[in-house]
Amino acid sequence: MTEKKCSRAGCESQAVKLIQWRNPKIHSSDRVKVWAACDEHLGFLVDYLQARNFFLGVTDFAANGD
Repeated sequence: MTEKKCSRAGCESQAVKLIQWRNPKIHSSDRVKVWAACDEHLGFLVDYLQARNFFLGVTDFAANGD
């Protein structure tokens, strides 16, 4: 697995999950954005996206071959 840092501002931890999201007001239905998340910030980032109806799903970082 290639090292990737968590997308949470200021976090230097290695990501273990990828969070897929889209802002339906500005992104077409085929556009998917991705944030990386460490275990500590996964819940925070998912909650942030869910509150805005942007959240699409979570996958393991290693499962994506990144």
